[in-house]
Amino acid sequence: MNTVELLALTGGVGGAKLALGLQALLPDDRLACLVNTGDDFDHLGMHISPDIDTLLYTLAGESNQVAGWGRADETWAFMAMLGRMGGPTWFQLGDSDLALHVERTRRLQRGDRLTEVTAHFAACLGIAARILPMSDTAVRTEVLTDSTSLGFQDYFVRLRAEPTLRAVQFRGHESATLTHEALEAITSPSLKAIIICPSNPYLSIDPILSVPGLAATLRRSGVPIVAVSPLIGGRAVKGPTAKIMSELGVPVTPAAIAAHYRGIIDGLVIDIADENDRDACGLPTLVVRTLMETLQDRITLAEQTVAFAQTLPRR
Repeated sequence: MNTVELLALTGGVGGAKLALGLQALLPDDRLACLVNTGDDFDHLGMHISPDIDTLLYTLAGESNQVAGWGRADETWAFMAMLGRMGGPTWFQLGDSDLALHVERTRRLQRGDRLTEVTAHFAACLGIAARILPMSDTAVRTEVLTDSTSLGFQDYFVRLRAEPTLRAVQFRGHESATLTHEALEAITSPSLKAIIICPSNPYLSIDPILSVPGLAATLRRSGVPIVAVSPLIGGRAVKGPTAKIMSELGVPVTPAAIAAHYRGIIDGLVIDIADENDRDACGLPTLVVRTLMETLQDRITLAEQTVAFAQTLPRR
């Protein structure tokens, strides 16, 4: 039975934090998370899905709160030995984390879909929410700089997002298709709202929206769509969102976030530090504290965002 009540579009640490708050509001499998897979890449012979794994560990209560990525209480014997052997150590893979990558790769090679593998991992970790890759088709985010094109992980991890970004493209998105599980979540008769989490719009949400037909399907959902701004006082809490906006010549403001999602969202949630920008957003805007330092912060922001969505007219 299709009982999805909330659908979250998410990627990265900020998105996972709000998804955890949303999970606390709903029992069973009534939350579905449509996750960015543009960050996925092949490394050391394994298929790595960073945003999916961040969400898995976060919703399972096993995320590394200090680093902001990976598992808590991780060990690093594999990476230490890899370094001794002269292998690439710029992308850190913990010993326990390796199990997901090895098993995911094994199952994908035998023909299983990424959606099926992810659902199995979620069940093994005791997660009731539906974690849905944006597509089972490979879509790869590439960053264009002044001198070259970089795969996302090369840009973001190996080079620490230091090169100047000039454009972003999503290789393979033209061939991507919406999975029946994602379509089922978007068209659920129980659906009350769609939340775009405070993820990087350019690197985490745009890859999801690049899947052909997905944005149009969201608009036809019949429910309010609300985005939570990733900015607080002209800065991003984590990651290169503000840097990227500046390099693209976009004002680092909530109004620019609203403009980026224009035609898709019905409302925007911004931080109290940006209250003076409220009127410039040009659509219904909720001003609250969006910094999520504790679990209660995440739950509170989730409650406020969902309540705000319910005040907006259905499409």
